[in-house]
Amino acid sequence: MDWTHLLNLEFPQLPLDAADEAILKELAHKLQDNYPYHSPDYAGQMIKPPLPLAQAAHWMTSFVNPNNHALDGGRATSALELETIQALGTMVGYSQPLGHLTSGGTTANLEALWVARQCHAKTVVLANEHAHYTHSRMSEVLGMPFQAVASTENGSMDLIALETMLKELRSEGVNATVVTTLGTTGMGAVDALEDIVPLAHTYDARIHVDAAYGGYFTLANLPFNTLRHFNAMSSANSIVIDPHKHGLQPYGCGAVLFKNPEEGRFYKHDSPYTYFTSDQLHLGEITLECSRAGAAAAALWATQQKFPYVRSGAFAKRLNASLEAAKGLKHSLIAKDWWVLEPELDICIFSLPGVKASEISALNRAFFEQKAKENLHLALFSLPQRNCPWQIKWDIPSLTVVRSVLMKPEHNDPKLWDRITSA
Repeated sequence: MDWTHLLNLEFPQLPLDAADEAILKELAHKLQDNYPYHSPDYAGQMIKPPLPLAQAAHWMTSFVNPNNHALDGGRATSALELETIQALGTMVGYSQPLGHLTSGGTTANLEALWVARQCHAKTVVLANEHAHYTHSRMSEVLGMPFQAVASTENGSMDLIALETMLKELRSEGVNATVVTTLGTTGMGAVDALEDIVPLAHTYDARIHVDAAYGGYFTLANLPFNTLRHFNAMSSANSIVIDPHKHGLQPYGCGAVLFKNPEEGRFYKHDSPYTYFTSDQLHLGEITLECSRAGAAAAALWATQQKFPYVRSGAFAKRLNASLEAAKGLKHSLIAKDWWVLEPELDICIFSLPGVKASEISALNRAFFEQKAKENLHLALFSLPQRNCPWQIKWDIPSLTVVRSVLMKPEHNDPKLWDRITSA
């Protein structure tokens, strides 16, 4: 996106004086120091341009500045938030979801783990070694034991290792909370949720699904062996989805959903200074966060009106374009003799071929830096030996590979794939 138009900003509709406008123009200059996040040339991290409608709805609502902590601070936007949560819940198969929007996935996962601890005071958190670091961090904040579960070669949770750990914990009389990731941040791997569900039931474990990145792909044309794990979300106790990733929202907008509405009892409080003056449910009674921007709910609601969460709909077609982009890039890489992992979602991991891990890593870093000079922005990922399918000499612990997140519909373009694969 060309940001130079910001340098000529005028705000005739706002009560700004000349000094105010001078400050905004200085800010516009400073904002030039950014990567081209909106452009197809940016295919590095999980940053997707928000829908213009969402931006407009957020901006419009920000003039009211509602606070969705209580109905008295955000009556209209609290109602909109409840609608957005029902839409997300219906999408994942929850009939009567309890939930709310958060500032992002980290806080949403914190709340899910907190409720898990409230259900079982001594629960142990088990998560894929490739799960987002927020789980180990939030477990520490909550004083909950955390254990990483080994992964298979493709980066998903090793079910044999998981069952061994569940069995051991159960023999000690300890409950487990299994964090299942549908779309790991690094490799885009999908944990086998449908197979984890019966394991969890056998060992009386709770299931939390971290679908912060991948949750919306339940609407997409995924291969059956992947889609079945998304379809199993309805069996989970809690789910986290980030609308500010594939949901086309501005930062920050996360969401946490609970299958059992009765778990809202853990949030109850009797603060004498909270302005709960109506007898209806206040979102502040079922959140750990207190003040929350009602503008985020308005933006998400507006987007859901334009793009309902239905398979084969316009929103799903955008997700399918991302999946096709990852497959297209994979085939382009193979045609030019690159090494490439099979993408499960829209994250593609690839590497220049070579003999020694250190030499290949250096080649990949040099390639990454060269592409940045060409204004084509990718990312790097440290691939552990256990997840590397290529026969190389391991003179260092892990292999630095190239990673591309193809989350924009514009990434589904053979010309872009050719630019990426030209070394």
